[in-house]
Amino acid sequence: MKEESASPPSLNDRIAQRVRALRAARDLSLDALATHCGVSRSMISLIERGESSPTAVLLEKLATGLGVPLASLFESDAPAASPVSRRADQLEWRDPHSGYLRRNVSAGGDASPIQIVEVLFPPGARVAYETGAREPRIHQQVWVLEGCIELAVGDQQHRLEAGDCLALVLDQPTSYFNPTRETARYAVVITSAPSHANRK
Repeated sequence: MKEESASPPSLNDRIAQRVRALRAARDLSLDALATHCGVSRSMISLIERGESSPTAVLLEKLATGLGVPLASLFESDAPAASPVSRRADQLEWRDPHSGYLRRNVSAGGDASPIQIVEVLFPPGARVAYETGAREPRIHQQVWVLEGCIELAVGDQQHRLEAGDCLALVLDQPTSYFNPTRETARYAVVITSAPSHANRK
């Protein structure tokens, strides 16, 4: 009788494996990570066991505590098999709170220091991240492809129409809002660089 091949891990399992690996690589206990990111120890434990469907806001807190961009939490620990990221293989994830759909466009692993994410943002959706500084500094550019979004970075407010692009550093609270009745589509390009203080 032919054995069935193992099914691929669920998205929650992928996030669980990634959070565990990043925490281990930084030699952080559950308590230490909870202190760093402001998420309870019990919730982190549930996420690491794949027993929770965390929201984007919660995952951003974890990413801040781990010093990585949110997109990194959806990657595989294994290096990418190819520098080509096929559309059929690109991971999609829907935020259970706002309903926004994000897709990791770039090949995973260490193929490049640049990550590209595409987001479909529903009408009226709002997501507010309690983003904090990371080391190395994470730079991000948000390029609106269709529709309109309002993006707040700290105290600065930006209304972005199709074709507009905003550059920012992930070191302060940010929020996204779609004020229209149409789904907005935008791309996020992410990279990191050492802070000025650490450059020689």
